[in-house]
Amino acid sequence: MGRNIYNNYCYFCHGYSGNAKTLAASYLDPPPRNFTSLKLTDISREAMIESVTQGREGSAMMAFASVLSRAEIEAVVDYVRRVFIAGDGINTRYHTPENGWDDHERYAPAFPFATGEIALDTPLQQLTLEQREGRQLFLTACITCHDRSRVADEGKWWDPRSVSFPRGGYRPGIASEDKAFDATSSATPFARHDIAPTVEGLTPQQQAGERLFQANCAFCHGATATGRNWIGSFLQPHPRDLTDAEAMAGMSRQRLTKVISEGLPGTTMPAWRGVLSVEEIDAVAAYVMRVFIPGSDTEQ
Repeated sequence: MGRNIYNNYCYFCHGYSGNAKTLAASYLDPPPRNFTSLKLTDISREAMIESVTQGREGSAMMAFASVLSRAEIEAVVDYVRRVFIAGDGINTRYHTPENGWDDHERYAPAFPFATGEIALDTPLQQLTLEQREGRQLFLTACITCHDRSRVADEGKWWDPRSVSFPRGGYRPGIASEDKAFDATSSATPFARHDIAPTVEGLTPQQQAGERLFQANCAFCHGATATGRNWIGSFLQPHPRDLTDAEAMAGMSRQRLTKVISEGLPGTTMPAWRGVLSVEEIDAVAAYVMRVFIPGSDTEQ
């Protein structure tokens, strides 16, 4: 039971291996917990149960009290403690023949790039012929799930952003009008929510807010602020659709600034006051009020 719960709710941030080497870890501050770096004496079972039940303020660790029963919470905590912290076993493997990965070892040249042993942006002249072939294999196959793994220079080419996986399917609960596939790429309908809207006439403050929103908030809310991107589709509760006129009725800039600063207990909305400055939070609120909230008064 604990394994099934972990692989459904926890893996995206903490990873199938429990080491938090995930795409989510490249966005979240503070990053998800690396369970494999702990010893059983570092954290008690009771403390972990409390974290799963109530969440952790100031982080993206949501409260699961409304999603999981007490028995389920205890099961997933016991699973994490035994398999990842104590190291007594392994989690479900993805690269299996049943998942289409016959003879996985034939991809061995790409392994150093997937694990981060070799930075993906290492100059080609510094790589052996086999390593170059492994890098090319990683870029054409592995990168879909492993993202960029590790790079030495976090420049614009490696600017992290939310992506719309998986291809070839959609998750339950997505509105019917979003179930059409991209005929060219077979991408799921989440892709459209990763494209930021183009808005003319933004003030300098709103332009700054746009950059901050798309670099931070879009991870959960989507670039369209609808929460209908892939990540938003499985977070519980779902990130708020900031474009929903009914849900956002009466929202003021002052109230929005407070929510961004302090977060929302019992949800995956963390407090950003430890990450963004007061001016940056105000800029994000100005952008959201101007672009996404229907009929809002941006001066409120």
